[in-house]
Amino acid sequence: MSFELFGFGLDAWITIVTVLAMFSVMLFTKLRSDLVFLGAIGILFVTGVLDAKGAFSGFSSTSVIVIGVLFVVVAGLMNTGVLHLMVRLLLGQPNTYAKAVVRLMLPVAALSSFLSNTTVVSLFVNIVKMWSKKLNIAPSKLLIPLSYASGMGGVCTLIGTPPNLIISGLYADKTGISMNVLATAIPGIFCLFVGVLSVIAMRKLLPVRQTPESVFESTSEYTIEMLVPSDNPYIGKTVAEAGLNNIRGGSLIEVVHFDEMISPANDDEIIMGGDRLVFSGDIDELLYLRDTHHFVSADHHVFAYSEVSRDRQLRTAYVKFGSSLINDTIKKNDFEKKYNMTLVAVARSGNRIKESPREVKLQAGDTLLFECPPRVNINEGGFSSQIQFFDNNDVPNIGPRTLISTAIMLAMVVLSAIGVMSLLQCAFIAAAAMLIFRCCSPDQAMKAINWDILMVFAGSVVLGLAIQNTGIAQRLATGILDVCGTNPIVVMTAVCLVGTFITEFISNTAAGAMFFPIMYNAAEQLGYEPYPFLIALMVSVSSSFATPIGSPTHMLVYGPGGYRFSDFMRIGLLMNLIILAANIFIVNIVYPLTPLQ
Repeated sequence: MSFELFGFGLDAWITIVTVLAMFSVMLFTKLRSDLVFLGAIGILFVTGVLDAKGAFSGFSSTSVIVIGVLFVVVAGLMNTGVLHLMVRLLLGQPNTYAKAVVRLMLPVAALSSFLSNTTVVSLFVNIVKMWSKKLNIAPSKLLIPLSYASGMGGVCTLIGTPPNLIISGLYADKTGISMNVLATAIPGIFCLFVGVLSVIAMRKLLPVRQTPESVFESTSEYTIEMLVPSDNPYIGKTVAEAGLNNIRGGSLIEVVHFDEMISPANDDEIIMGGDRLVFSGDIDELLYLRDTHHFVSADHHVFAYSEVSRDRQLRTAYVKFGSSLINDTIKKNDFEKKYNMTLVAVARSGNRIKESPREVKLQAGDTLLFECPPRVNINEGGFSSQIQFFDNNDVPNIGPRTLISTAIMLAMVVLSAIGVMSLLQCAFIAAAAMLIFRCCSPDQAMKAINWDILMVFAGSVVLGLAIQNTGIAQRLATGILDVCGTNPIVVMTAVCLVGTFITEFISNTAAGAMFFPIMYNAAEQLGYEPYPFLIALMVSVSSSFATPIGSPTHMLVYGPGGYRFSDFMRIGLLMNLIILAANIFIVNIVYPLTPLQ
């Protein structure tokens, strides 16, 4: 006797519980997304919901392989300075806010159509902040449009955003027909122009926020420098012996022996007469330390935000959502020691926290000011999953290879669009060409491949397969038809609306993989070709505007813009509805609904 509850069998319920548990874990814990997806694959395999071939089909999926190969192509473009050159040529000196939005959003969208939108936004963040000062516009008025443009631009091609690749790959597996790389171009461009006009029209909903760095610019407000007189009783003792490694209200961030700067100040560092000691934290508390330890105030402040020394810099970063640093203090872990960094100050919601920075319980989105080497290896030890620097110290090599890498990218897109070769073949050739023409080194190519992201993509494909094979998609599609009737546009709108809402809280790749079988089955049950329905789905699952966790690009601008969580909702909820309406309208014009043969 087979188990059945509410029309779902045992395998279906295992899948439902696994999916719900997986997204709950990602929302409410700090576990890495790739491990969560791998765990979900393991559960579906061990419980027999999927056989070995199905459970690991994501790793051989054409769309996942394309994404992996494109990482190498992007590495070549980044290393040769293509993005930097385009930014330099495209941004000008517009004299109104509306013109500034257009000059910003259109080029960003164009770049994001062919490159990773995360890569594009990470390049533009610092540039937009400097540009906004020249234009006398608050950066918070431009950074949300920057993130929105990257998402809307990514929709315009199959390679612009992972959900497009995942959905088109699943469609090819199902029908044997490959989508053109420019299949979403017209709907995507239309939605982009509607989005640009909407941002301009709703400009008053964008907040004016103080940028976090401006809180840190006056270092004398949160750091104090003291000199060790020649008769000080602590001369010859170590930092630990003098009790300077655990002080009330602050921390020792730097010791200057004559012209030699020691940072971070280790516990065994010897204190010498004439030393300059730099502390950060609550100035009133630190002045008490000056009196108890018989130090004297320095006659002038040499610790500056603009530059500390040739070997050390002050750099700002923000705490990522899901970081293990959340609800913890820097003092209680080895983060500083591991990366040779010293926390100088912490800001939250645009205001500097006055207590000792090393004792602040960190929250997602907090802005951190670090004293650190000019270059920090962010690819080691999970650094990139903890914090994100606002700036980028990578120096592009602009020269002849800049043109070569641009030609390679354009050739890849054109050959795929006109059907000479498949997208996968074009991507492999483009990646090989980047290496042959030395647009990037083999080492740079391998480091550019984000294996964590590929695991999430592969897991998303497997989840979609499980939802399809267990009958969940069929049942949900039937349920949607029972509620919405048999009007295909109403059904398309309903599924896209739910997809847009879901992608505010989970990976858009996972949302695309989950909703593919639901949309496909709904279209078939209505008796229509699924193709237009899937084009609309591609746009909707990449239209997450209302929460900062809805897209990695939102998180890239969240800290630099000094935003609050609610800032995205004010404009984002309306943007979701506007783009949804534009999406349904244009898809049904470009791809008229066709009955199944």
